[in-house]
Amino acid sequence: MMRYLPHTGEDIAAMLPVAGASGLDDLFSTIPADCRFQGRLQLPGPLTEWELKKKLTAMSDSMADGGSCRSYLGAGSYEHFVPELVPALLGRSEFVTAYTPYQPEISQGTLQAIYEYQTLVSRLLGMEVSNASMYDGGSALAEALLMAIRTTRKNRVAISTAVHPGYRQVVRTYFRPTGYELIELPYGLDGRTDLSGATDLQDLAAVAVQSPNFFGCVEDLKAAADLAHRQKALMVAAFSEPLAYGLLKNPGQLGADIACGEGQSLGVAQSFGGPGLGIFTTRMQYVRNMPGRLVGQTVDQAGKRGFVLTLATREQHIRREKATSNICTNNSLCALNAAMYLASLGGTGLRGLARLNYDRAEYLKAGLLGAGCQMVFSAPTFNEFVVRYPGSADGTWEKLLAGDIVAGLPLGDYYPELAGCHLLCVTETKSREDLDALISEVRS
Repeated sequence: MMRYLPHTGEDIAAMLPVAGASGLDDLFSTIPADCRFQGRLQLPGPLTEWELKKKLTAMSDSMADGGSCRSYLGAGSYEHFVPELVPALLGRSEFVTAYTPYQPEISQGTLQAIYEYQTLVSRLLGMEVSNASMYDGGSALAEALLMAIRTTRKNRVAISTAVHPGYRQVVRTYFRPTGYELIELPYGLDGRTDLSGATDLQDLAAVAVQSPNFFGCVEDLKAAADLAHRQKALMVAAFSEPLAYGLLKNPGQLGADIACGEGQSLGVAQSFGGPGLGIFTTRMQYVRNMPGRLVGQTVDQAGKRGFVLTLATREQHIRREKATSNICTNNSLCALNAAMYLASLGGTGLRGLARLNYDRAEYLKAGLLGAGCQMVFSAPTFNEFVVRYPGSADGTWEKLLAGDIVAGLPLGDYYPELAGCHLLCVTETKSREDLDALISEVRS
């Protein structure tokens, strides 16, 4: 067993000046003071296992019944029904491991599972190759833009402001120390990206557009791809709800060079915000610039099918100067989760589920219009849409919240110009009775 050896006082004193800090508190200076706990934690004394279970049960019983709350939140994390066979299979000891094994001689099952995942998401997105997954949608997008810079040897990328605000923040964090230029393209009155600002940009490596975008609007990916290709740049199609491509034309059909984003909605539980699943797919011609790992199929000396780790771009596997990513692992259990979910639905089930989500969102949209609400954007939407409630918008939202209805995400904190507007999401988990109840509450 490896012993844990903490830093000594002398170690800390030697390291702080190197980090440019006078004390440990300086290391947390970027966190706002009102977000930092001051003082000492008031922890209770130790309890036995049974005492702790009793205490936690009492605490749980004292909380509000979350089952009575109806939530219409989406914004990158989506509530979907998951077939019971998925968690039942996923929890098997063959899959739930402390670390993902890759040695082909002992890990054929693990490697095949990842290979099947790569196949399924490549087909869903219309791309030729997928890696073995990444951390989440934000890191996948950031890595896609860095990949475009490596591929084109240009230093400027354009990204739509209708891309998820969290993803854009991750991109800014990645780019801050690099010197690469990040240009944000505004959205238009219809809710879709205004691409005109990228028409004459020089030294452009990539154009990144999310569809459906943060507002739920379906973007014109073909126009974005044509613009990027005219300027010898790559077109990056991002997403936070891949289920949409059960109904819409996929990024590959529309000319995207890289399709990446969040795969949580493919059967991965929301779990209070994590873990997520970063999906990353591209065209075969760019595969050697792709970050992460790639599992491939081969045959052994006896001619039997086998699976191997075909490409690995981290510096532990190849020369440091050839490494394309500092991503040091992949979310293979979440990837397997998504593969099981997609396999359980099948192509017909995926199309039917996507259609159901679309229809229920449109039903709510029509009902809210009839109740006096205003649809902020005119572009076609999937699953989500932006609404302005009648009268005092925030007042209506607060009234609904008091009635255990979370009627969308207030957008003012992310887009000040959309203060008073709310992003609503509808999935198959909302019945017609739920939707009618929301419409009735708004009308009253």
